[in-house]
Amino acid sequence: MAKAIMIQGTGSNVGKSMIVAGILRALRIRGLTVRPFKPQNMSNNAAVTSDGGEIGRAQALQARACGIDPHTDMNPVLLKPQTATGAQVIVQGIVAGHQEARSFGKNKQSLMPFVLESFARLATQCDVIVIEGAGSPAETNLRAGDIANMGFARAAGVPVILMGDIDRGGVIAQIVGTQAVLEAGDNAMIKGFCVNKFRGDRSLFDAGRDDIATRTGWPSLGVLPWFEHASRLPAEDVMDLPARSRSGGRGLVIAVPQLPRIANFDDLDPLMAEPSVDLRMITNGNPIPADADLVLLVGSKSTIADLADLRTAGWDIDIAAHVRRGGHVMGLCGGYQMLGKTISDPDGIEGPAGTVTGLGLLDVHTVLEPVKNLALRDGHHIASGAALNGYEIHMGRTEGLDCTRPWLHFGLTRDGASNGTGRVLGCYLHGLFTSDAFRNAYLGALGTQSTVIFEDQVEDTLDALAAHMEAYFDLDAMLVAAAKVS
Repeated sequence: MAKAIMIQGTGSNVGKSMIVAGILRALRIRGLTVRPFKPQNMSNNAAVTSDGGEIGRAQALQARACGIDPHTDMNPVLLKPQTATGAQVIVQGIVAGHQEARSFGKNKQSLMPFVLESFARLATQCDVIVIEGAGSPAETNLRAGDIANMGFARAAGVPVILMGDIDRGGVIAQIVGTQAVLEAGDNAMIKGFCVNKFRGDRSLFDAGRDDIATRTGWPSLGVLPWFEHASRLPAEDVMDLPARSRSGGRGLVIAVPQLPRIANFDDLDPLMAEPSVDLRMITNGNPIPADADLVLLVGSKSTIADLADLRTAGWDIDIAAHVRRGGHVMGLCGGYQMLGKTISDPDGIEGPAGTVTGLGLLDVHTVLEPVKNLALRDGHHIASGAALNGYEIHMGRTEGLDCTRPWLHFGLTRDGASNGTGRVLGCYLHGLFTSDAFRNAYLGALGTQSTVIFEDQVEDTLDALAAHMEAYFDLDAMLVAAAKVS
């Protein structure tokens, strides 16, 4: 019979995903069999699972921390924002439809049986399940029908550790205020608290830690220092991206327009890790730099809307000028679709049915289709022979003259498209830059050298994170607080 504990936060982006990954790796090193779980996630950064579905990228990293392949049961409800008020709803890895936020708020309780079903299956596979909440339980307007935080914790009988973020300020109010607004039954689920992202001498916060304990009656499980190597792990939140880019640095300049609905941006992590790469996230209001060697258009949850925003920002003009100067362009998934001549949406998947004009840098045409393509791929780069692997997660098919110049090879299938000069490339494969051989070959052709073994770096960072948790978080107290579930 497994034990389970849930890490909830006082807000979004307080570090829950990373801390859960660290706890899981630490428990695995101790010899326990562990599994991650997040009842409901909201992210356009998704991963394809071995059972043919999709989950949040953070849960895929957490599965890696456990030493296992990701599975759809680890994140049974995934919301992928498409508009300002609506999202695609993924249930146990499969698209269940699109819902506006108001409708989802009314109907979310109907998804609880799927959440509990997935959780029960995981409980048969391990010693400990570490669960990540979403946002904050203090959002009392969302409490009715909740499946992400206290609603799940009480339905499954799982105790909670509440985590605050001292880096954003006001951590005493974050934690004490959460207790103040929660109902008694929810407060009873919380068995302790911890403080994350402390910088400097931790003893300076002893009085603050003790004040929280006195005011709440909850024990402290630790004050966690800032983890310096957090940027070496894949980011879940798009808000983290500008801080990770190195604008003004030295090396090969890769410019990435940061579009509003950017998706699967973990494609950037291996490039950000390269000391010889100056990766710059270009935000609205700023031009694509004239010294860029490569413009990289990554995935989008709503290609047509992001293409319109790209034009509004004037980046279409910048990209055209970049190509005229002999610069390179690569489009991945939604970025690939944008590079073509047209994008057709006959079924109105992304909005009103119709066809829009693309950037015209590749002689291809895309038709969006309601069936989502999900697949894990292994192959090689045709030009260099370098091995690579990755995943596809897209809606639509792309065909045209430039598809007769593929640059990827998967078994009997050739994939991707390139223009006549070979400087403009597009494909549907995510994750190809994680393959060291391909990344080295591609960057080498652009005039720089790869010096990072990316997968080893991620593993080493997870081990360092586990040691960080052993040093500063009371794992023993957490295991005592965990409850047996079935």
